[in-house]
Amino acid sequence: MTCVSHAQVKILFDATEGQSSGNSDWVIDADLDNLAYTGTGGIPVISGSSSNGWHSNAQRMPTPAQSGVTATTLETYWTGSSSTWAIDMVKHGYEVETLPTFDSITYGNVNHPQDLMNYKVFIVDEPQFPFSTRVKTALMNFVNNGGGLFMVSDHAGSSRTNNGWDSPMVWNDFIKHNPIKDTAFGFTFDSLNISPSSAHINASATDSVLHGPMGNCPGMEWHNGTTMTMYPAKNASVTGDVFQTTIGNTGVMFGHGRYGAGKFAFEGDSSPTDDGTGNVKSSLYTDFSGDPGDEEEIIIVNATIWLAEGGSPTGTQNLSVTPLKFEVYPNPMNGESRVKYILDESGPVLLTLSDITGKVVKVIYNAQANQGLQIASFESGDLSTGVYLCRLQTNHLNQVQKVIVSR
Repeated sequence: MTCVSHAQVKILFDATEGQSSGNSDWVIDADLDNLAYTGTGGIPVISGSSSNGWHSNAQRMPTPAQSGVTATTLETYWTGSSSTWAIDMVKHGYEVETLPTFDSITYGNVNHPQDLMNYKVFIVDEPQFPFSTRVKTALMNFVNNGGGLFMVSDHAGSSRTNNGWDSPMVWNDFIKHNPIKDTAFGFTFDSLNISPSSAHINASATDSVLHGPMGNCPGMEWHNGTTMTMYPAKNASVTGDVFQTTIGNTGVMFGHGRYGAGKFAFEGDSSPTDDGTGNVKSSLYTDFSGDPGDEEEIIIVNATIWLAEGGSPTGTQNLSVTPLKFEVYPNPMNGESRVKYILDESGPVLLTLSDITGKVVKVIYNAQANQGLQIASFESGDLSTGVYLCRLQTNHLNQVQKVIVSR
């Protein structure tokens, strides 16, 4: 494997949703093991007691520094059951971070250093606490405006904090009781506890989740997980990659899709993300890079790269053959501002400026444009200070750039 550069493309692993509770250790690195999930509703607290204060407390930046990762670095470079996943992403040129346990999920908060606007992919592995309305809104806006959300679930009854919420329930509450749109992603998690091994995969040769930089995925193996049911009428882009028995809209083990300018991937078992190392007091199993053929590692890393960079799996919007260059300047802006972009072919162009909720506050350009370099000017001095999203839409692309209005 050769390390390549995807400069400033950041991937954020979540640790705010009980990822180290119970026998889980879904973190990429933790220097301290001092959490106890004994607060009201199973929330974590700092504990000095050896009887319960042994859960991983992941910090923002893994140590040693990821700048030291090379093509031959072992996953033991970091300590966590998801460390192989993170090491693989660094080897592919991305930067990885953790959203620590006592931090919060936000979108559009310029005062929060780890606001989701600063990342391309957000990975949430087996959440244990229901998302608040604020967090649900943040996640939806993140995806809608170009982010990639990786949703990992586990089997029914897998409440690690004993609060009555297992990960299928948490994800379905987010999906079906959503303040933005009900079942916007076009799938839900089933309430099952199954352990299938399956080679039933999507037949598409152009599905870059199955056939990507890590290689070709032959299938997946569950160790107590669930499946998903897809609803294409809710989201026509939703696509299954691996199936329990037959290819269709039910019994989906792994899938992906698009929403707005962003993308999402979903998986029905957390065991495939386990590299078998991490907190020694957790129940660890080598699966991510330990099964014959490493099929889990192949599809999980392929999907993460697809979320971060592109690709055009079956059933999703294809990208233009020649990528568009899209820049808003100056940024921050106040007064006359410009959008520079390059079209690979003539056609309709819509340029809009929205607030972080998606409400359009200014139409910059809405007409035909010629192939090649284009510059559109607009006035930003009439806008309130804050964060905005400039969206470029053509026949082939729906892309978003974050801009800031300052005084």
